[in-house]
Amino acid sequence: MSTTAYTVARPGSTTPVELTVDEVGTAGHPFLLLHGGAGPTSVLPFATYLAQNRPARVLVPTNPGFNATPRPDDLADVRALAGLYVALLEQLDLRDVTVVGNSIGGWVAAEIALLASPRVSSIVIVNAVGLVVPDHPVADFFSLTLDQLTDLSYDDPSRFRLDPTGFSDAQKAIMATNRQAIAVYAGRDMTDPTLAARLAAVTVPTLVLWGQSDRVVDPDYGRAYAAAIPGSTYHPLSGTGHLPQLETPALALAPIWDFADKHATDR
Repeated sequence: MSTTAYTVARPGSTTPVELTVDEVGTAGHPFLLLHGGAGPTSVLPFATYLAQNRPARVLVPTNPGFNATPRPDDLADVRALAGLYVALLEQLDLRDVTVVGNSIGGWVAAEIALLASPRVSSIVIVNAVGLVVPDHPVADFFSLTLDQLTDLSYDDPSRFRLDPTGFSDAQKAIMATNRQAIAVYAGRDMTDPTLAARLAAVTVPTLVLWGQSDRVVDPDYGRAYAAAIPGSTYHPLSGTGHLPQLETPALALAPIWDFADKHATDR
């Protein structure tokens, strides 16, 4: 794995963004893998797993503001993040990219779909937030303890439970800055009331992948996501929760790769 700091210029902004990008694999189908509120560590193991098991080049950017990275003031919502990542693809001259996003990253992936970049051949939304779904609210992340969030996030929470009393001061500081970044990008309720209607304009092939044990955003929430995107495919994953790429990577790999390969434009 290599880590590169890019300076990315954005259309409509005079402020470039310093963006940290981890990359695994050097050849094969390109993937842009977007993390959620748990930060890049929630997707980096899957990036390695994907590149080891398929011919793939996987880019994992750290959302500015996470892990104490700098964030310009005008990069302050999910749509802005989507624009940043499309600008990154342009700068790197990448084509036939599959964008895979989990949680908030799934919301960013949905916004990237709306930008209709010709560099993106397919979108995979994994247990995303962002929609307003009546009677199926996003769990109140900011009111939950780490234990409570773990209980809601996994089919088998015992495998992923952490003891915060053992965290170093540096780890605690990163967690605090990550929470601040989540609030800036997604708001405290992690939804956009305009998103569902706007998703009707998506034309890029989209897979909605959903861990069925998720209690942060439940399976009916996932079905609502798929229903909002014309022609999308809803693929349930049994025995896994909010972070299938972390809890059950083998289960997540097959549908992600098959969808990316099916819609690849560069053969």
